[in-house]
Amino acid sequence: MKPLSKNIEENIDRFLAEVIASGVVWGLEGEEGWAVCPSERNSELDVMPFWSQQDFAQCHCVEDWAVYKPVAIDLEEFLEDWLPGMHTDVILVGVNWDDELEGSELEPLDVLEAIEEEMS
Repeated sequence: MKPLSKNIEENIDRFLAEVIASGVVWGLEGEEGWAVCPSERNSELDVMPFWSQQDFAQCHCVEDWAVYKPVAIDLEEFLEDWLPGMHTDVILVGVNWDDELEGSELEPLDVLEAIEEEMS
């Protein structure tokens, strides 16, 4: 498995291609719910990170996030329920964050549109 790049745009492109190919998005879930963290772009918003591969998500299950485990989310459910819900709840989407939790913070409807464009 090729590791994620330090180039955020490459990681976004990889996320789109891999989730469409696999039909699955990976998030981190614990007893208290799904992993979220404060946005670096806007201190009033939270970001929920997602990855295109289980191993990318798993590497973050350490230290403060050791309480989480990677959980697969069906792509159709992600598109139809998760992203519109996150938009309503004003939560940003983190896409394929690297091992230092560096990566994009995107609007949920922008992620929805990007995936739908790639699929067509």
